[in-house]
Amino acid sequence: MELKSLILAACLASASTCVAAKLPPPPPVDPAAAAAKAEKDKATAEKAKADLARYEDKSVANFQKKMKQAGKPVPKPTPIVVAAAPTPAASAAPAAKAAPAAPPKK
Repeated sequence: MELKSLILAACLASASTCVAAKLPPPPPVDPAAAAAKAEKDKATAEKAKADLARYEDKSVANFQKKMKQAGKPVPKPTPIVVAAAPTPAASAAPAAKAAPAAPPKK
């Protein structure tokens, strides 16, 4: 049984190298085609983002309508605040204050 599995493994390894050796090289990338593809992908992403926002608004309106029909109070949306990126000077200042806070040795 051990010999059979060893022979099988060797055959599979040699077959996989033969298959991989026959693959053609990738075609050269045309800069104009790459730019056109990037523009198309960007337009598709913008359209998907707009569709998502539209359907989110539609679902919120449907939810609020159903809540009003059921006679329940419509909850107010929670505002989402985007955190600003820390500046290099601001991030260095807390590190400097943290270093002297270590207790002195006795």
